[in-house]
Amino acid sequence: MIQTLFGSLKENQEPEEKRGLLDRMRQAVTRTRETLGSAIGIARPLDEQAMEDLEAALLSADIGMATTTDLLETVREHAQNQQLRGGDDLRALLSSELKRILNEVPQTRPAVTTPEVIMLVGVNGAGKTTTAGKLALLLKRKDHSVLLCAADTFRAAAIEQLEIWSERAGIEIIKTKTGGDPSAALYDALEAAKARKIEAVIVDTAGRLHTKGNLMAELDKMRRTAARLVPGAPHHTLLVIDAVTGQNGLQQAKQFTESAGVTGIALTKLDGTAKGGIVVAIARELSLPVVYTGIGEKVEDLIPFDSDAFVDSLLAT
Repeated sequence: MIQTLFGSLKENQEPEEKRGLLDRMRQAVTRTRETLGSAIGIARPLDEQAMEDLEAALLSADIGMATTTDLLETVREHAQNQQLRGGDDLRALLSSELKRILNEVPQTRPAVTTPEVIMLVGVNGAGKTTTAGKLALLLKRKDHSVLLCAADTFRAAAIEQLEIWSERAGIEIIKTKTGGDPSAALYDALEAAKARKIEAVIVDTAGRLHTKGNLMAELDKMRRTAARLVPGAPHHTLLVIDAVTGQNGLQQAKQFTESAGVTGIALTKLDGTAKGGIVVAIARELSLPVVYTGIGEKVEDLIPFDSDAFVDSLLAT
């Protein structure tokens, strides 16, 4: 369902809607765009000093060392072939390369069975519960039937917070008591979803670190429970990352990818204070797609990620 929804949003947008998305994304990556613009817009030959300035700007934008090194090598090759005559050419080259990196990442696939199980994982404070609520409402507004599962039983506030989202969106929630068995809550949610022919189950899980073996074991138990009840479940495991954490977020992604079977990223808090280049670093170094981005506090500020709109916003003049 994620891919189906994402595809339909991109393909069926009206021109005004597309402009609105681009405007919102431009606002979200203001800081990153200003950082890059100061290096790209320099009206001078691409000498070594200009290359050092560009390198510093890319790293400051959180694009990461590995991706920055590749980009600089490509820029040097084009400069040597006299294919870069100024800032506009450099901007066009970077745009092409960044879009290539983002678009080459394998995208999430829709499930062939229902309910489609979407599990949200990540460390405490990244915004998992808020993302679960916003995503549920986003899917409902696209006429999909949704069920919320409060499987973060380690934190009482998480259950209460998800209940608020449930009431606000008019979406049913399956929960258990604080300290209860998360797999039991998931079991009940999936059985209910199957009986009611619900299309999507969104599962909020407890904050986990790869070093906390008991929590990772619990997550693995939940994955096995889901697979027993619904073929192929969980169909999507989205790692929720706070964009402000930058390269620390990349380390989180590496750790969770190894231990939790992550299939995509939901990047929260991608607003004017974040360094948006982390999106590119995640795609380049982990081959994981960013599926959703949170660009503000409002419920409508969770949007499907559009790589073209993102890159165009980063490099806009």
